[in-house]
Amino acid sequence: MTAQTTASHRLRAHEARCQTCSLSSLCLPLALNMEAIDQFDSIIRRRAPLRKGEVLFTQGEPFDCVFTVRSGSLKQINTENSGTEQLTGFFLPSELAGLDAIDSNAYPGSAVALETTTVCEIPFDRLDALSAQLPELRTQLFKSLSKELHEDRRMMMLLSRKTADERLASFLVNLSQRFRRRGYSPYSFRLSMSRADIGNYLGLAVETISRILTRFQAQGLVDIQAREVHILHLDGLIELAEGECQGGR
Repeated sequence: MTAQTTASHRLRAHEARCQTCSLSSLCLPLALNMEAIDQFDSIIRRRAPLRKGEVLFTQGEPFDCVFTVRSGSLKQINTENSGTEQLTGFFLPSELAGLDAIDSNAYPGSAVALETTTVCEIPFDRLDALSAQLPELRTQLFKSLSKELHEDRRMMMLLSRKTADERLASFLVNLSQRFRRRGYSPYSFRLSMSRADIGNYLGLAVETISRILTRFQAQGLVDIQAREVHILHLDGLIELAEGECQGGR
């Protein structure tokens, strides 16, 4: 490693500190004071960026860390005994991956980078010990776990009760809300996941995804250019996601 490369790594590590991270208001140190943030920051490991397609953790691997996405995005894939792969979630900046491994002490799925992605690696034993000292951190961790449970329940309802149009509308509305929370536009964003990934996640064929997107465009709900999404009528998309619109059924 050259001196220039070493200096670059040190600079990135400094820039990635919790105190200067633009996502700190959305992440685990949300409610911490500066001294507590320093304590939290001391247990975090900064990893080299993941390239697109690179695996962060593998299904069945012993659980030891949770990961906060700092930039980029991840998808989680569960492989059944038959070899069938089911995509079970996407993680955007500030979101925690690996929480669903706490109970079994093994990651139930594999996390794969959808694009160049950076993460903060948080050893869970150290996070648990620090949470005992910092009630605010423990509360935020519980909120993250609760959000994970809520998302699982929402996904079960999505797949069991909604039409194909409602599923895709719900997916786009959910992404819009997640981008809004991060200070980005809820109306214009880029999909890091492919249509095949979206179809796998929603239980729909790729052809169905393409057909519905074409219908949404004809209805004036969205404008899609490759992976660039422009939501033209968010209220209409929300109505469709909630089953209150008859169009496209």
